[in-house]
Order: sequence, then C-alpha cells, then structure tokens
Amino acid sequence: MVEQSDLELLAELGVEIEPERKGSRTAREERIIAGFEDIQRFYEQHGRAPRHGEGNDIFERMYAVRLDRLREQEECRALLLPMDRQELLSSDGAADAGAAKAMDDDALLAALGVEAGGEDDLSNLRHVRSVAEKRAAEEIANRTKCDDFDRFKALFVQVQKELDAGIRQTRPFVKDAGFLKADIQAGQFFVLGGQTAYVAEIGKPIKAPNGETDARLRVIYSNGTESDLLLRSLQRALYKDDAGRRISEPSAGPLFDNVQAEGDTESGTIYVLRSKSDHPVVASHREVLHKIGVTGGSVEQRVANAKLDPTYLLAEVEVVATYKLCNINRSRLEHLIHRFFEPARLKIEITDRFGHPVSPKEWFLVPRFAIDEAVDRIRDGTIANFTYDPSRAKLVAHEGG
Repeated sequence: MVEQSDLELLAELGVEIEPERKGSRTAREERIIAGFEDIQRFYEQHGRAPRHGEGNDIFERMYAVRLDRLREQEECRALLLPMDRQELLSSDGAADAGAAKAMDDDALLAALGVEAGGEDDLSNLRHVRSVAEKRAAEEIANRTKCDDFDRFKALFVQVQKELDAGIRQTRPFVKDAGFLKADIQAGQFFVLGGQTAYVAEIGKPIKAPNGETDARLRVIYSNGTESDLLLRSLQRALYKDDAGRRISEPSAGPLFDNVQAEGDTESGTIYVLRSKSDHPVVASHREVLHKIGVTGGSVEQRVANAKLDPTYLLAEVEVVATYKLCNINRSRLEHLIHRFFEPARLKIEITDRFGHPVSPKEWFLVPRFAIDEAVDRIRDGTIANFTYDPSRAKLVAHEGG
C-alpha cells in the first residue's frame, strides 16, 4: 500500500487546505483579511452578500459598509481576491455605495466597530474584535424576518407600557444572581443587543457536547426579526452583553391595600391633600387641585408645618384621602403617580419666606374620583393601559388596552 502524504490524507478527509502563504503579512493585512472573513461567514449563513437598509440587522449593515470599502480600495482587492471564492469583491455594489459614502469618517469607523489610529485614514484600524466578541456578534446577527410578527407586536407594546409604569423592571442578567439557563422559559422577555427579545417557543431538550441539556428556541425581537438560536447561546449572549437585561414579570401580589394581610410589611401611605391657600389660582381651583405624595411616616406629622413649606404652597392643608401601602417601593410608586398625572400638573410660582421664587411640583388639577380610580388601576396592575386626559378629567383606556 502506497503511503499517503499528509496533504493527501487531509484532502480525503474533506479538510480544505489553504495554500501556504508566501512571506509574512503585515498586521494591517491580517486585520483586513479578518474583516473580510466575517463577511464570508455571513454569506455562507445567508446565501447572499450583506445589504444596507435600516430594516436590516445592525451587523449586516456593518458588514455591508465594510464590503463597500474593501471593493473601493485597490490594495484591499489585490490582497483579498485569491480568497474571494464567493466573488464578493467583483459583485456590483454601486447601488449601495452611496450609503457608505454618505457617512463621515467617525460614523463609518463606529459602524465598523473599530477605533481610528490617530491619523485621518480610514484604513488605519487599531482595534479588531476578539474571537469571543465575534462569536457574540454572530449569535445576535443570525436573525431573519419574522413573517408573523403581527402576532407578537402587541406583546412588545404592552411590555413597554408596563416598564414605563413601573409594573415591570429590567435587571442585569448575571451568573451570580441565579439566572441560569434553566431560568430561561417560554414567555419571558429580555433585552439583548438593544432590542427587546421574547422567548416564544422552546423545543425539545437535546444533549450538548459537554453532556448538559440544551434546547432550540424561537426568539422574537422587537424590530420584527427572529432567530432560532440555542438556549445556551442566548444565555451566553446575555452574559456577554453589558446592557443585557432580564425583564421581570408584572409585580405579583397586591401593591397596597387598606387591609394588611398576614406577613405583609407596611411600607407607608399615599396621601392626597387640598390646600387652604388664598392664592387666586389655588382658590379658583380648590376642589380639583390636589397634592399627591407618598410618605413612610405619619401624614399628620409630615404636613404639620405646611404653612412654612413652599412644597405645600405656604399654607395649611387638608388631608382628603390616604391609602396604606404594603410591600412596595415608596419612591417608585410616587414617581409612577406623578408621571401618570403629568398632563394635569399645576404650573405655579410663589415666593418663599426669603423672597425667592419657587415652583412646587406635586400639585395636580385632578378631581378626587380620578385619583381613586388611578389607585385602583395601580392596585390591579392595569394602569399601563390608561392615560389621564385633563380635558375630560378622566382616565382613558388605550386602544386595544
């Protein structure tokens, strides 16, 4: 039997052998080649060259800008043509070239994910992403258009409303917080690569090469794309993304109640005040002008010196309603209430005891019944479905809410 050479043996095994490079390449040439290999991997995954367009994934747009520049620079073309098996450099990029040329140097470098070397030269690139960074980028970039996005669009709208209202929160996705891959479940929301991600489906468990359990996911993104990445890949991408977040479920249990259940911890009181000021603006709107606040102590003690405090319009006040809180963040709740009634916030300037102008911020032209309803909506978790309309002095449900 004739003994095979190493090259012949590798060829029979289907291993592609690169021709031996003649001479050593410069660091700049290595960087150009590494950047082009990113584009080749995209082509192999998608069957086409990367394209420009706001509707496309950010990494595809980044690769499209990079390819335009490689096509334009003769030095780069000469270096890359021997390895351009997909004929990417000879493709007609004229239709897209304007997108890259319209960008200034800083914007182009930012899109390429590189840092300028101090010279005004776009080809002088000093930073190339590490293998780990490239892997994370590919995990995020491998997305396709979600053809049935209409099924999911309302979910993203609702989640954003609940985040704005404080009903949901975003929390860092970190290993030491116990968020392991078993915690990724269908129906959960995350923030990844600047997009809200929804885990729509989890496939059957499979065994990973290291013996651990994995699964194929269907993940829908708020920009109308989707991916079928593995559960472990989503976990890894969230860990690597400094801005990666897990979006909490809507707050469980009563936010507050007038009746304290066993085991509840009393957190404070929402109070609604009416001013006794003789200021013309206050006097003319007294029945609908209310100060809404939250305190952890006694309401009576808090307002004891109201006539000396500009926050209370330098006048005595009357307590017209209170609501006890249990197990809730007082400052967050107060912020939520003030933001909800923002359209009806009173704009007034008064002079304090020292002659300085002040503008109290916690007074709202809202009737008492509207405050009661808002409290009920916060309690049952539906406040995100409503806005306050000052022209009608009522809470108005959003369309489809």
